[in-house]
Formats: sequence, structure tokens, C-alpha cells
Amino acid sequence: MDPRSGGPCQGIRNSLPYLEAMNVSNEVVCLDDPSLDYPTKDNFKIYKLGIGKTGYQYHPRLVNWLVQNLGNYSHVIVHGLWQFPNYGVYKAIEKLRAKGESIPKVASMPHGMLDPYFQKAEDRRIKAIRNEVVWRFTEKKAINNADAIFFTCEEELKLARTTFKGYEPKREINVGYGIQKPPKFREEFSIAFGKRLPNLQNNYWLFLSRIHPKKGVDLLIKAYKESVQENSSIPDLVIAGPLNSSYAKEIQKIAGGHSKIHFPGMLVGEEKWGALYNCETFILPSHQENFGIAVVEAMACGKPVLISKNVNIWREISEIKGGWFFKDLTAASIYNSLKEFTLKPKEQIEAAGANAQTGFQRLFNAEKQSEVLLRELQEL
Repeated sequence: MDPRSGGPCQGIRNSLPYLEAMNVSNEVVCLDDPSLDYPTKDNFKIYKLGIGKTGYQYHPRLVNWLVQNLGNYSHVIVHGLWQFPNYGVYKAIEKLRAKGESIPKVASMPHGMLDPYFQKAEDRRIKAIRNEVVWRFTEKKAINNADAIFFTCEEELKLARTTFKGYEPKREINVGYGIQKPPKFREEFSIAFGKRLPNLQNNYWLFLSRIHPKKGVDLLIKAYKESVQENSSIPDLVIAGPLNSSYAKEIQKIAGGHSKIHFPGMLVGEEKWGALYNCETFILPSHQENFGIAVVEAMACGKPVLISKNVNIWREISEIKGGWFFKDLTAASIYNSLKEFTLKPKEQIEAAGANAQTGFQRLFNAEKQSEVLLRELQEL
């Protein structure tokens, strides 16, 4: 549940307030260090059982905790695959069933982790073999015995069917996904962001995500540097994300101290909203992105997006005309897309931003999507 770990924990935080408003009590159990303090204020109970062993996060205490406590809940949603918690829930349910005790309904939510990309990417060969082994021995049992598999969008649901043999879930349901409506713009947001990057010009393009190989940020920076050589007046580029990884340091080396490329680090709260509200466009050239919470946050702030078609909600964004898409994920293709974007009239960019904001309200509003989630849970 550490916000620095990526999207699923933020998705949980987005939906729980609306479920609580519909009289649904929620609690979370996770394998975080009990001493870990999150940079968030959470109004729901979080049980931190401690970090598991190895990258698989094996933790025998989890199964014991689940056996003792699952009777307190009507439904369980398991977020994510490829680590012990998914199989741990399956094992606990089996133990309770053998005892003849009541068991909750179980939904597994892969959050894109059944995407074939993870088995095909060149830099993931070892992990792909590991996933194949884990699938055969544990994950297949957990997936096929869950009451349903919940997906965040239709593209994710369809892709999941193509990855592993023996994938035979009882039910596949697109429950959608959403974010909370962002706070209305306040000048304090701009001030907070400005403190992080005091030398930034007002007109800039924004990448806001984890700085990770699958995000395509290396290609973006290479394409951007070439674009600046041709047109020095293009907006600055802000690369916002945690800088404490070795890969982030590699990316900064690729940027080479360029005066128009800025690395503010991870942005939260007012500084994040300041970055989103003041950018011209949001850019994400991901090789794989199940949903893209930051993409939708930018849309909710009225900003058009420039993304790859590997972001699984690209069809919905295309239908509402809320942005544009990279044709291919190469530095040359991204360069061409950036050049095309600079030629678009201001009115066209603003119109796409307005479409994005309207589309957020209709398709990606966490309040509406929580109603869908609750309805599907009740029907299990």
C-alpha cells in the first residue's frame, strides 16, 4: 500500500471512499513493513503483516491471518498477481472449505498482470520463465478457482485470454476503473509546483509516472532532444517520478543535463496538481500500461494526452477525441509525433483537453465506477 509502489494501491484509495459512502466497510491486508509510514492519510484499516521472503513475497503468516479473519468479510478482492498473496487467499479458502466454515466470495483483479507483454518483452526473459512456472503451480489454481476475475477495461480482458494455457476463469467482468475527481484549481498548486522547479517556463510537456524501462521515457528524452535541436522554442519537458532507482539515474544521464529537461522527483499533493493543471499536454509512451491513473488524472484536469496504444484505455480516449497516439515506440516515431503536435493550433489542443475532461466524467470517474464494482460484487 506504499504509494511509491505504483498504481493499484492508488486505485484502492480512489474507490474506497465511495464504497464507504454506500455503506460498504473496507479493510486492507498487505505485506508492508509494520513500521512503514505512508505519505498519505488513510481513513480505512490497513493490516501490515511484514515483508515476505524473496521476490515472490512468501509469507506463511498471511495464510494464518486469512484463515482467522476471512469469516469477518463477505467479499475479498485480491489485487495483483505473481506474488504469494493471490495463492495465499486460495490456500486459506481451501482450508476454510475443508473445515466446513463459511467463506467469502473472491474476485481476483490482475491490474494488467496477465498482459502478454510481460511474457514477450526481450528484457523479461528470465521473469517470463518464472511466471510460466508460477502460473502452472499456483496462479492458475487461484485464477480459475476465484468467483470472478475483475478487469479495469475491455482491452485488458481480451489480452488476458491470450497469455497462458489453462486460463479458464469462472467469470470475466470488466468493472472499469476510475480516479477521484481532482480538486478544483487553486493558485497554491502552481506555487507548490513552482517551488520544485523555479526556473521552469510556464509552457511545458509533462511525463508523470514511475521512471521505469516499460514507460518508454528513454525514447521520449532522445526524441525530445532531437526535437529541440530542430526547434528550440518548443515547450520544456518535465520528467516527474521517483529518482532513487538506478534506472532513473540512467535516464538522467541520457538527458545529459539538458536545460529544457527537468527532473523534480516524485510529486504529491498540491505540487502534483500544479504540474498537471499547468502543463500543455501529458505524455506517456509506455510499452505496457494497464490503465494509467496519471493519464486519467491529466484528463480530469482538462489536459489532452499523447500516449502509446499500449495504454489499454487508448480506445476509449480515441473515441472521445481526448488526445493523440504514437504510431510506433521508437525514438524516430516519437520525434515525428512531437513535431506534429507542435504544429497543432492552440484551439485544437484546448478542444482535445475539454473532450478529455468530459470523457473522464463519463468513463473514469471513481464514484461511478465504484457503483459498478459494488453491483458486480453483489451479483457474485
